[in-house]
Amino acid sequence: MIRIGILGDIGAGKSYVARSFGYPVFNADKEVAQIYKNNRRVFHKLKKSLPKYINAFPISKSEICEAIIADKNNLKKIVKIVHYEVRKKLSIFIKKNQKKKIVVLDIPLLLENNINKKKDILIFVQAKKFDVEKRLLKRVNFNSKLIKKFRNIQFSLSYKKNKATFIIKNNFRKKSVKKDIKSILKKIL
Repeated sequence: MIRIGILGDIGAGKSYVARSFGYPVFNADKEVAQIYKNNRRVFHKLKKSLPKYINAFPISKSEICEAIIADKNNLKKIVKIVHYEVRKKLSIFIKKNQKKKIVVLDIPLLLENNINKKKDILIFVQAKKFDVEKRLLKRVNFNSKLIKKFRNIQFSLSYKKNKATFIIKNNFRKKSVKKDIKSILKKIL
């Protein structure tokens, strides 16, 4: 099984690129949303760790955001608690798809949390800063302070780009992304 890890900035279109490969995708953001909605154990751990912010189950994204904006250490606490559950879900995903040729890992903190393996193929999604900012402003829960805090715990974009095996330039047009993916698949299969 070939594991492809998707890297890039917040709002660069990593999830879109991941889905465009046409292989099973592990989307960590979706898994985290499910954990907040369904996992009472995580709720109790977060409530114990952040009693001022986490009040009711299911955990609301606004409470999480409030905690992160209030104190950068809260983000580390949240990541530590939630990350363990995400790893378990990733393990289940890998087992379920072990006979697939390729799986795609759409995990924002892939490198930061040492989730990637040495043999993984890393793809950096590059997008123009202007396009990224424009897309972020359209997001329902857009909060520039929150995005800044997340960027602060991530490796720099230049570091991620240097770690990548391939770069996909995302100009937010299907045709060019599909062309780059086709080229990459040709090289790795």
